[in-house]
Amino acid sequence: MADLMIPRAKLRSFLSGNPFSNGWTDGLFYREKMRAIHRVAPPSLGRNDAVLEIGGGRSGLAAMLYPGAEVVTLDLDPDHAAHQPEGGRSRFVCGDARALPFADDSFAVVTLFDVLEHIEEHELAVAEALRVTRPGGAILVSTPAADWHYPVYGIFKAHAPHERELMDEWGHVRRGYEVEQLSRMFGRAPVATATFINPVTSFYHDIAFSRLRPRMRKLLYAVAAPAVLGAYLLHRPGNRGTETALAWRK
Repeated sequence: MADLMIPRAKLRSFLSGNPFSNGWTDGLFYREKMRAIHRVAPPSLGRNDAVLEIGGGRSGLAAMLYPGAEVVTLDLDPDHAAHQPEGGRSRFVCGDARALPFADDSFAVVTLFDVLEHIEEHELAVAEALRVTRPGGAILVSTPAADWHYPVYGIFKAHAPHERELMDEWGHVRRGYEVEQLSRMFGRAPVATATFINPVTSFYHDIAFSRLRPRMRKLLYAVAAPAVLGAYLLHRPGNRGTETALAWRK
């Protein structure tokens, strides 16, 4: 039976796909996100199961998470079609999360990685994700918390863009969600959650999006490294975090 399954990627292999070249400093927050997603994702798929990554852009996260699976990336921006993962089982579809161009029960896994907070009519996107997920399938979500703010550490305020500027740049229409709010939207509680970017590792997140000069950034990264990397290694799914990965079963 094992040879009829597509396993989830090993954690180390998955994390090696972090798109940030400095994955332990500027990109530590993204590494944290990837680890949290890995923690809530189903451990395997059937050989004929398909995955839909809604709003995937050029990230290729779903394809890295389930190498060998058929992965469809859907995004509003057609330019992302030229920047998709290589492989015969991956394809790009230009489309809207609020009106998915797929039949009911089409996918074993549907992902919304940092997507819902970008959509005004987020209830429509949730309903569509549920519609195209087959019975027994999984919907994976990552999102900031409803009380997300930047910077976390006040010492960066003089050297950081205002959080409203960042939210506009990223296309956010809201900060994020509490788990209870998402549970109401999905009609049930998630079967798994994993937080990321905790109160200590958020120090690196603050630096990463600051306007500090490269030399100062490197110095602060080095000084804070023992505390931040220790907090990363010790972080558990239920610990406090500014963002969360969640999984639902249909």
